[in-house]
Amino acid sequence: MQTPKLFRSMLLLVLAFLFANISSAQSGWTPELTMKVKTIGAVRVSPDGKKVAYTVSAAVMTPERSEFVTQIWLANADGSQPTQLTFAEKSSDNPQWSPDGSLIAFTSSRSTKSNLYVIHVAGGEAEQLTDVKSGVGNFAWSPDGKWLAFIMRDAPTDDEEKAAKGRDDSRWVDENVKMNRLYVISLERDGNGKREPKKLTAGDYNVEGDFDWSPDGRTIAFTRTKMPKADYWTTSDLLSVDVAGGEIKTLAATPASESNPLYSPDGKWIAYLISEDPPHWAGYRRIAIISAGGGNTKQLAETYDGQPGLIDWSSDGRQIYFLETHGTVTRLSAIDVNTNSITDVNKGSEVIGTPALNASRAVIGFTLQAPDKAPEAYISSIVAFAPAQVSRANADLPKLSVGKTEVVRWKSTDAMDIEGLLTYPVDYQPGKRVPLLLNVHGGPAGVFTQSFLEGSRAVYPLAVFASRGYAILRVNPRGSSGYGQKFRYANLRDWGGGDYRDLMTGVDKVIEMGVADPDRLGVMGWSYGGYMTSWIITQTHRFKVASVGAGVTNLMSFIGTADIPGFIPDYFGGQPWENLDIYRTHSAMFNAKGIVTPTLIQHGEADERVPISQGYEFYNALRVQNVPTRMIVLPRMPHGPNEPKMVLKAKQTNLEWFEKYLGGSR
Repeated sequence: MQTPKLFRSMLLLVLAFLFANISSAQSGWTPELTMKVKTIGAVRVSPDGKKVAYTVSAAVMTPERSEFVTQIWLANADGSQPTQLTFAEKSSDNPQWSPDGSLIAFTSSRSTKSNLYVIHVAGGEAEQLTDVKSGVGNFAWSPDGKWLAFIMRDAPTDDEEKAAKGRDDSRWVDENVKMNRLYVISLERDGNGKREPKKLTAGDYNVEGDFDWSPDGRTIAFTRTKMPKADYWTTSDLLSVDVAGGEIKTLAATPASESNPLYSPDGKWIAYLISEDPPHWAGYRRIAIISAGGGNTKQLAETYDGQPGLIDWSSDGRQIYFLETHGTVTRLSAIDVNTNSITDVNKGSEVIGTPALNASRAVIGFTLQAPDKAPEAYISSIVAFAPAQVSRANADLPKLSVGKTEVVRWKSTDAMDIEGLLTYPVDYQPGKRVPLLLNVHGGPAGVFTQSFLEGSRAVYPLAVFASRGYAILRVNPRGSSGYGQKFRYANLRDWGGGDYRDLMTGVDKVIEMGVADPDRLGVMGWSYGGYMTSWIITQTHRFKVASVGAGVTNLMSFIGTADIPGFIPDYFGGQPWENLDIYRTHSAMFNAKGIVTPTLIQHGEADERVPISQGYEFYNALRVQNVPTRMIVLPRMPHGPNEPKMVLKAKQTNLEWFEKYLGGSR
């Protein structure tokens, strides 16, 4: 018979064991914990450089709600006195300072539709400026601060609303299309105490989201397309409108695509982006300048990747700032409009996002992040770049390791240089072989950069996998951005060819390094990454498990159902009836015989970019061959899940699927 003392000792040992295991289980990342990572954006510095507005987006999950809610915060330039400025139940976004720095304008759907609001920096209630039926898109202050210009889509007519209410709302495809228009609204009320928006564009064309006021406030430069559909970006032209009289002037209308106009400080020039002729989905653009009154275009020097994102002119009008990906990092750079010389403003390996200069063009606001550092808001002098942290929205995250990430490089089968990001398991012991997950990015012109490993909107919980003992390889195969036009165009007419070999040689590299266990390999990817995942398991049996997210599995049926029917023909050089073999050869659906890899399929039910029929086709092809497969449908979700509970479900099912067939080493 056990004595009480012995019993107490054994009980204490058991409890210590249990608590140790509970502590161990809670010491790493979980899918639920990743939902606490906040997204930072729209870092806007006040005209005098003394204050910074920025947005913080967080997941809200209750029994009745599932949404990402964005609020505007305000802090001093040194990061002190951070204050939440908006508190509505619905998101408030895109804060923009008035020219005198006394007001911040923003958009919010707190009144059901997205409307314009202004709020005093000193605090108080926000004032609603617009009351629209459709929704306000991008907007901008006039230089004198008396007007706001904004984009709004045509609202349904009274007859259309009546027909919809009575279920008599049939429609013809591509007819009676609702266009986006450019409006201005005064901050001052009229004699009736109202503010009535003034429409500036009314033609049979669509106004794109990027536009710019001239410094004197008399004109607005904007771009138009034939239709408000993703497939029509190739038709974009550059125009201007006289704000007072409404006269429209065409500045540049070529077979190339013109976009993103920006007036020079003196108002004499407009900088913009121009594509190649004809435009291609793989993407190539040059910075160009044109006289504000029209005339000949001057294209500036080619940038490193041929995909610059315009930021603004320098205060003296001699340079144009832009952001571009260089391999796995981003570079803030400046191009001299006279000499064409390009200089890099930042030099580090951290990833810059959403940069914006303040009104004086002296201080730039941006987000900054690294594989082991969650994103936050930063500012810097544009002349002497030295990032200073402003926000600490993610400071309350638990201090958990995400695993070491390093850049690895190798030669593909044709000696092309390829690189990727290898993340080791947390507390990895050199020489130990562990399960490896190959993660393929979307695009195909996407790119993996050295951003924070985890996020609340990511469907693949990479930090969780690393904490469970997995290594993760994220490859930038040919076709990716960040390595120049030639590299990005190297997969034209060849999806599943050279890019497939780039991925496989990357896996071989990690095996040769002694890190990956060749008998425990998994593969996953979304969109084009889903295409490659579905393709890979038709070509090899080396992967023990796969997860296909919103994947293009049938190139032919994709063309007839997606909202971008011109995308695949551009990459493959023609329509299926012009070259049936190339579509058949490069589609997973026509190579599905013999697949054995257990495959999870995830797809949004409202996905227009890659319709859910692509997922159903592949699911049924696997099921009839008795391949272990499951397909989860995410209701209401577009191409990327945008509700926290649906994102969390995707994370959880991915983790469960890979754990079932690979199992981590922990």
